[in-house]
Amino acid sequence: MNLPEVVTELIKTQNNFDSTAYANCFTETAIVFDEGKTHKGRKEIQNWIDKANKKYQAVMKPLEYSETEHTLKTEVSGTFPGSPIIMTYHYEFKDGLIQSLKIV
Repeated sequence: MNLPEVVTELIKTQNNFDSTAYANCFTETAIVFDEGKTHKGRKEIQNWIDKANKKYQAVMKPLEYSETEHTLKTEVSGTFPGSPIIMTYHYEFKDGLIQSLKIV
């Protein structure tokens, strides 16, 4: 699967539960939409993923990437009801980093 370098890094940092490295995959002004909430800026994103890592211990397995739509379908497993589940990550990029991420 041909993934953008920053998405490969995001998956690696997620699976290592490294919230600092995860947040560094985003621009300073990035926005993440997840579970009905919006997280703005690298610091908020780091706090959000750190809490999510502690709560869910989720790991990602990429299944399918669309270069035209910038979407990644993943199998996500962790300590949450219904694990594993299939989730879709919708990306927008800027200067080689993630500017926007919507998880559904």
